[in-house]
Amino acid sequence: MQLWLIPTLYAAASVAAGFLVPRLESKFLAVSLNLSTSSAQAYLSAVASGMMALTGIVFSIAFVLVQFNAVVYSPRLVVWFARDRLLFHSLGMFVATFMYSLATLAWVDRPGAQGVPFLSAAIVAAMLVASVLMLAQLVQRLNNLQIMRVLQALGDTGRQVISSTYQSSPWQAPGKAARAQEQLCSARLTVKYVGNPQSVTSIDIDRLVGHARRMNGLIMMECGVGDTLLEDSVILHAQCATTFVPEEELSACVHLDEQRTFEQDPKYAIRLLVDVAIKALSPAINDPTTAVQAIDQIEDLLRRLAKCDLEACRAFDEDGVLRVVHRMPTWEDYLGLAFDEIRQFGSTSIQVMRRLRAALAGLAECVGEGRAELVHAYLNHLDYGIERSSFDPQDRAAARIEDRQGLGLSHHVEAGVASPAADGKGRPVS
Repeated sequence: MQLWLIPTLYAAASVAAGFLVPRLESKFLAVSLNLSTSSAQAYLSAVASGMMALTGIVFSIAFVLVQFNAVVYSPRLVVWFARDRLLFHSLGMFVATFMYSLATLAWVDRPGAQGVPFLSAAIVAAMLVASVLMLAQLVQRLNNLQIMRVLQALGDTGRQVISSTYQSSPWQAPGKAARAQEQLCSARLTVKYVGNPQSVTSIDIDRLVGHARRMNGLIMMECGVGDTLLEDSVILHAQCATTFVPEEELSACVHLDEQRTFEQDPKYAIRLLVDVAIKALSPAINDPTTAVQAIDQIEDLLRRLAKCDLEACRAFDEDGVLRVVHRMPTWEDYLGLAFDEIRQFGSTSIQVMRRLRAALAGLAECVGEGRAELVHAYLNHLDYGIERSSFDPQDRAAARIEDRQGLGLSHHVEAGVASPAADGKGRPVS
């Protein structure tokens, strides 16, 4: 459901209730509140005017804080915060309380009225309490904009996406007839994108497998989740031995949106964490500790990815026949995405260099032999950058010490660095 519909439904429901409830109450429930008309009007007027003022103040503060944190962290986080459903439910409840209070206020002083309707006044009080509770939840949610909670939330989202994308994928199966299938395919269809630029948010592999099975053919995806499709961008190639599925049905399996989402895209969580880290390393902010905290989450995501079959980019049908070849990032892709920009922008920070070394050393211990070689190669690249940096010899020695806290608790010293280069606390000595 579109988020803008949430406050709209609240407002529509409050208007409908404002017309129906007082009339039904006067007809079937002849109970009046022991309160004078003037007091009831003052009560309802205070609720109505107070709710609109509260709405303006709260949401002004909310959007200022969101914008501020988005500038400090990453502009891509604006959408993440702005799409929070609690924000729209709070707006809907505030507007509904305002409109229902006005409707009850108009009913109280109508010609021939006898007392103050009890049920309507009680509903206004209940909606006021609900509004206060939502305000408390909204303030608590704004408290989640603290840097550690933002990083933790990004990490949690990335862990969920990794689990749903790799560990629960039903597509991997031995392709016992993959080669024979390619030989059967004689006709070829190319599906291209037409329209304004949009990002691939997810790909329905199950539907593509079904279409390929109907065609008795093979579908090869030319776009991956996170790609931006432009005019005439190739979406997929289809080879078939029978009849083609309409292009509209094939392209409908690729879901598009104006911006990237986390669905089927572990890269996006890492991308946002890296954005936060390099924003903190900018000269305007100069906060390497935030970058170190971001690396904590990034390393955890990489450790989980190391347990997954990242090369599982083939989907088979129930008979084990290869039906879809889709694009997935490799271990090298994830490694470069996670560390390249942090290494470049943090090259002048001893704290960041030490934390990167600790992260790479930890990854090398928990991955297989092939992936460990890539990690060691990246570690050598990091050391080469340290050697070419503007650090003096003592700072170079300190930067090549592994420290999971950045600066605080050194662990291992690389073989090329003599142990006297640092004291027991990881500090370089002359």
